[in-house]
Parts: sequence; C-alpha cells; structure tokens
Amino acid sequence: MKPDPRLIWIIIMMFFTQVVAFYLVKDLDWKWVIFWAYVFGSCLNHSMTLAIHEISHNFAFGHHKSLWNRWFGMFANFPIGVPYSISFKRYHMDHHRYLGADGIDVDIPTDFEGWFFCTTLRKFLWVILQPLFYSFRPLFINPKPISYLEVINTVAQIIFDIIVYYVFGIKSLIYMLAASLLGLGLHPISGHFIAEHYMFLKGHETYSYYGPLNLLTFNVGYHNEHHDFPNIPGRNLPLVRKIAAEYYDNLPHYNSWLKVLYDFVVDDTLSPYSRMKRPPKGQEVLE
Repeated sequence: MKPDPRLIWIIIMMFFTQVVAFYLVKDLDWKWVIFWAYVFGSCLNHSMTLAIHEISHNFAFGHHKSLWNRWFGMFANFPIGVPYSISFKRYHMDHHRYLGADGIDVDIPTDFEGWFFCTTLRKFLWVILQPLFYSFRPLFINPKPISYLEVINTVAQIIFDIIVYYVFGIKSLIYMLAASLLGLGLHPISGHFIAEHYMFLKGHETYSYYGPLNLLTFNVGYHNEHHDFPNIPGRNLPLVRKIAAEYYDNLPHYNSWLKVLYDFVVDDTLSPYSRMKRPPKGQEVLE
C-alpha cells in the first residue's frame, strides 16, 4: 500500500504521445482521421481514463499529497477532450464505499437502461453509447453540488481544446474527441465496464480479468483484488493475487474482454439489469 511514482512518467509520456498524434493526423483525409482515432487514439485515451482511475486513488503522489493528485488528474484529462477527472474521483469513491447501493453508486444503470436495452440490437447500441450513459447517469441518479475543482477542471479542459484547435486544426480536435467516444464504446478495452460487475453467474457480482489488455489498463482487470485492497496500486495487484492465490484462483474470472462484450450482447438472459442492487441501508435485492 504505497504510491506508484512511475505513474507520473508513464502518464506524461502518454500525454506527449497523443500530442504527436495530433500533429500527425492534422492533414490526413477524414477517413484516416477516424481510422487512427479508433485504432490508436482510442487505446491511448481509454488507457488514460484508467490512469485517472489510478490517480483518483492517490497512487501518483500518495495520500499525503491528495491535492497534487487532483491537479495531475486534470493534466491526464487533457488528451481525452472532455472534463471529468475531478467528478470521477467524487463518484468513484462512492462506488467503493457503497458498491451497488441504489441511488448512490452511479455505476448501476438506471431503470430506463434496464427496461429499454433488453434485446440484442438494443444492447449493441447501449455498448456503443456507454460513454454517454456513464457521463450523464450521475446527473439523474446522484447529482452533487459542483465543486471549485470541477470548475477549474472544466475551464482548463476547454482552454486545452481551444489550443488543440488553433495549433493543429479541426481534424486533430475531432480525432481527440472521436478517440474518447470510440475507445469508451464499442472497443475491446471497454469490455472491462461489463466484466467488472455484471452477473454472468448468479451470486458473483465482481469478476477479475487476467488477459493481456491489463498491460494497457494499469491492471484494472484485477478487479476483485482492487475492491479488496483499494489502496494498492494496479502495478502491485498481480502480486496480491500471487500472495493470496487460494482466495482468487478459484473465483470465476475472464481472459477475454472481447468475449465478454459478445456474450453480453447475444445472451438473452443478460442486460443492464444484470447487476446486484442494494438499498442504501444494506438489505440486498437481486434484480
């Protein structure tokens, strides 16, 4: 349970890699702008959202420098194009403290999502639109007063987006935004959204993933381990599993996020309702 200072340098390198990509795509045809947004930019931007997840747990600078982590989270937010780092921190801590609590944990889909996105075609559309639902769901489930850090996050992000537009042009700006929208929607890495807490097996509400995409996602696939030990950075979660193998090796887990997405879409028994929802006071209700 200690900070992972390597995060700082990895995130800085990711930031400048995306800036170089802004330069490389600025004069391409639109079809290639979108192509590279999906093939390359989407992976980088989704990975950056999971870097922000690490920062939200104060793994970059440690708990004794929590404000440093908030500022650095805003920096990591820049290549994503949409301000969310500070808001994510506020809601993600609720997810850990009140997992599945109705009206508190905004990771739980709304009743509308569960009711409407219940067929194969509609679930496919829901997967594509996941970033929009994750963005707007908190406003309907558990709206919080806007903090001064969220205002700063928003203003700083808008300034960065304007700089990208004036320095590189509209194609680079669209590349950045498309990379986030595509990377958080119908994309292999996005399988982690569903793999983490959707009950493919009744009674098992949290699952780990031990496939190769952990290399791009700061080991977010080690999700049982992360919820058990939220103060251990992703770099050390494989060690947790190794030390406590008797607790983790026999739990249901995944080796392919792509298969998770496919199974979720085609399996008629699965939908956004396939989550454990708890009343705030703790009595469990299985939907």
